[in-house]
Amino acid sequence: MKLFLTFIFSLLVFNLFAQDLAILKYKGGGDWYGNPTALPNLIKFCNDNINTKINPKPKTVETGSSDIFQFPLLHMTGHGNVFFSETDAENLRNYLISGGFLHIDDNYGMEPYITKELKKVFPDKDLIELPTSHAIFNTVYKFPNGLPKIHEHDAKRPQAFGIFNEDRLMLLFTYESDLGDGWEDTEVHNDPADIREKAFKMGANIVKFAFEN
Repeated sequence: MKLFLTFIFSLLVFNLFAQDLAILKYKGGGDWYGNPTALPNLIKFCNDNINTKINPKPKTVETGSSDIFQFPLLHMTGHGNVFFSETDAENLRNYLISGGFLHIDDNYGMEPYITKELKKVFPDKDLIELPTSHAIFNTVYKFPNGLPKIHEHDAKRPQAFGIFNEDRLMLLFTYESDLGDGWEDTEVHNDPADIREKAFKMGANIVKFAFEN
């Protein structure tokens, strides 16, 4: 009954805030606030190029708060430790199953912590690497080779992992790509223009996919 009510509530709120995004504030000491210019810049790119009308200032919501149900897309990033309490895990699980979407962008160093905490959210589900044929790589812009490499750390290939509810991708974990670095203001990382363009286009694909699925 609780899940059903959450689902109805989320549908109503999603209709009211259909194109707002939020940054997920999590516990554990990791820098959830990393890449502060990234999401505002991605929002501007999307509003300018794929006909979205997203609030230019993303909100911040805590994992255990009912406020997460106001947003069709949550963005999560950081370098370090992540901790979900039982309440956090249950709230996030209800949000995702009822139609929400979470994009986790590893800003380098987050992977061992987030993969452990996601088992609290979905004990019976694993992160599955997405094939290059997945719709998220072809929604607006085409990425025939899958997730682009944006920021180099240790020469590992970029990988996109997902968690599904039946056939719906509800969580995307981008690893060894660092999309957020490519979304930041130009002077932060001094990435070449073509690299930043790839980051923004992949980000736009994620936004459009989350809004429509």
